[in-house]
Amino acid sequence: MSRVRSILPFARASRLPGLVRLWLCLAAILTPLSAFAVNPDEVLPDPAMEARARTISAELRCMVCQNQSIDDSNADLARDLRLLVRNRLKDGDTDQQVLDYIVSRYGEFVLLKPRFSEKTFILWGAPISLFVVGGFALAVYARRRAGKPTGKPLSAEEEAQLNEILGK
Repeated sequence: MSRVRSILPFARASRLPGLVRLWLCLAAILTPLSAFAVNPDEVLPDPAMEARARTISAELRCMVCQNQSIDDSNADLARDLRLLVRNRLKDGDTDQQVLDYIVSRYGEFVLLKPRFSEKTFILWGAPISLFVVGGFALAVYARRRAGKPTGKPLSAEEEAQLNEILGK
């Protein structure tokens, strides 16, 4: 019995405090798994070409997830696109040629940052135009409001009190 008691204080002392355990659990749960999206069999042997592939992959949208790049997504289509990018780079295409090829197959939507063109003018122009229209509406509202009185007129009793305070 005394041997068990001598082990127990050591076991209790080696336990992590509850707050530390909570932080470790949260860190394990909230750690992004995007780093595991690119499989080891996809990685190119040339580090410079792999860096180019990662840069291009970060610019392309996963058509399944739609809010992730293909570099971050674990979807099968994202994997196929990553392999397509790497194969095009192996074939000697430039970064722009690879992007143009994928855009020609999947459309402008595949780009996380759409290009400025006549098709995307509304997309790029809408925030600016809404800001300008909102500012104009706010200026008109403020100008109309400036000429109007903000309260009701004083009653005769209130006006008499005010004159008494002011010493008139």
